[in-house]
Amino acid sequence: MAILPSLQQLRFLCALAEQCHFGRAAESCAVTQSTLSGGIKELEARLGITLFERNHRRVMLTPLGKEIATRAKRLLVDAEELVGFARNAQEPLAGPLRFGVIPTVGPYVLPSLLSHLGTARPKLKLQVREAPTAVLLKTLAGGELDILLVAVPYELGDVKTIEIAKGPIVVAMPRNHPLGQHKVVGREDLAREQLLLIEDGHCLRSHSLQACRMMDPGRNEVFQATSLRSLIQMVAAELGDTLLPQIAVDSELTSSRNVVTRPLSPEEPYRTLVLAWRTTSSRDGEFRILGTLIRECLNVAESISPHRDTEALPTR
Repeated sequence: MAILPSLQQLRFLCALAEQCHFGRAAESCAVTQSTLSGGIKELEARLGITLFERNHRRVMLTPLGKEIATRAKRLLVDAEELVGFARNAQEPLAGPLRFGVIPTVGPYVLPSLLSHLGTARPKLKLQVREAPTAVLLKTLAGGELDILLVAVPYELGDVKTIEIAKGPIVVAMPRNHPLGQHKVVGREDLAREQLLLIEDGHCLRSHSLQACRMMDPGRNEVFQATSLRSLIQMVAAELGDTLLPQIAVDSELTSSRNVVTRPLSPEEPYRTLVLAWRTTSSRDGEFRILGTLIRECLNVAESISPHRDTEALPTR
């Protein structure tokens, strides 16, 4: 009977396939370079093939090595799912959980969520990664994350999801802006304004454009920001208007007294926060419990679903 590769050897293979550098791959596996090199050589001997082309300048997967590395990654994900399934059977939401969240949600949810989970599930060790949706989905599919908190509409692909909350999108403008006299801002009014939007790659950008039904923002878009905080600073400097998720308003407007928000009419647009995980995951039960805890933490009925006008109308 052939001797099967070990999970450690498969980890070495995947790490080297990703890094294409023995030193960095060894560091990512928390082993010495000689240990990793020896593990790769033993794996090649067991399989009877060459996985990598090596010279003094670079390390490169062979075509067959690339296919085997892809399969090895799936095996490692399955092995981790097996461990998670066993842990969940004993005690849900205990141990490590690799959690991905988008930048336009993370800063406004994580502080209270981490505190809430620390009390409700003290054995849970949340490992957080913040990145745009496309990056998180790729990382989830590769088995490097267990679950994501993202916003839709967005094409998430082959994942399971549960809805967490609906969050309104509101208009933010300088305090002395003429539209600030209105209780709500019409889309036709916003279409004539200079818009400040978050940069491409963030789902909030497409959500904002959908909210104001604007397919081509080029004619009135004057600035792209990498964060909501930068957008608010630009609005405070009276460079234009922007659209914000309601969940970010309280936090971001605290230090910006020259900014007010208004609902967008005729109906209030919103995006939906969802938890997403692999369809092959065996941890559905855990993740649904986590969803309930996040809903509790967000206090959906008061702070997410209803619109809260955080600034009174200006008076003359």
